[in-house]
Amino acid sequence: MRGRRFRLASAALIGVTVLLGCDVSTLAPRKTTVTPEVRPAGLVPPPTPIAVPAPPKTRSAASKGLSDYYARVQNDLLVRGLLRTDGGGPDTVFTDTMLVRNFEQIALAEEYERGAGLKPSSGSPSAVKKWTKPIRMVTEFGAGVPKDQIAEDQARVEAYAARLARITGHPIQMNANDPNFHVLFMSEDDKTKIAPRIKQLVPDVTPSALTVFDDLPRSIHCLVVAFSDTPNGYDYGQAIAIIRSEHPDLLRRSCIHEEIAQGLGLGNDDPRARPSIFNDDDEFALLTQHDEMLLKILYDPRLRPGMSREQARHIVVERATALVP
Repeated sequence: MRGRRFRLASAALIGVTVLLGCDVSTLAPRKTTVTPEVRPAGLVPPPTPIAVPAPPKTRSAASKGLSDYYARVQNDLLVRGLLRTDGGGPDTVFTDTMLVRNFEQIALAEEYERGAGLKPSSGSPSAVKKWTKPIRMVTEFGAGVPKDQIAEDQARVEAYAARLARITGHPIQMNANDPNFHVLFMSEDDKTKIAPRIKQLVPDVTPSALTVFDDLPRSIHCLVVAFSDTPNGYDYGQAIAIIRSEHPDLLRRSCIHEEIAQGLGLGNDDPRARPSIFNDDDEFALLTQHDEMLLKILYDPRLRPGMSREQARHIVVERATALVP
């Protein structure tokens, strides 16, 4: 299992900007009339001190243990032929009818009760959830994240954001100016920083949401929380994805693909969805052509946040018929 995800509704968001400045001291004179004495011959100037870098932060035994555990998980999945990166093939043919069914289960149902943490949903139908405002994405890395992973993961998120923008036609870009979609890479040693950071980004987040991050079980590989700008709304205004840095390469890429796509509004999983990453069987690691079609349907301009399954169905059927050869 790659991880369990949940989405939350919240009230309007606020941001705080802190500006720092510095003053130049005027106590020391810039000029002097005193003539310095001649330096004695043969005097050797003192050597320039060499800056000694601070020693790297030592990872805890818990973080190292998680790295070993997730390496075994990835290896086990690969040995069993899972975490495919081929996007599907002749063995995963699907029809427009199957695509409609999968869309309704993945985009128009909830995996968890809204605003109730990890409490499983009752299974009742939900509504269309999506972004209507531009998405400004940014990455953040905890102090415990290995330095050699930062540039790699940053580049992957940037490339994936550009791909999602092409697929959906929705404005999605990396932008650190007032970002509204945060992708946090955190290690086990950073876990005490996660809840305070979320509280900082979303001041009115519900307490039940924050308690989830106090002690994440290792069965939760990664997750995303999405917030509307109004209580119990469906028009997303903020999202935060949490990805464990202890994952080996492919599991980390898998988390990037699934959590960011779920943060766009594909909030559920369905065991019949294939080929798809929105399926907890871990057969596919990366976004597939089937999943691209789900996103294209979701971001059809005619589908509006809050539309019920019945209101959306004729649009979904029309788009699925046009998309599936």
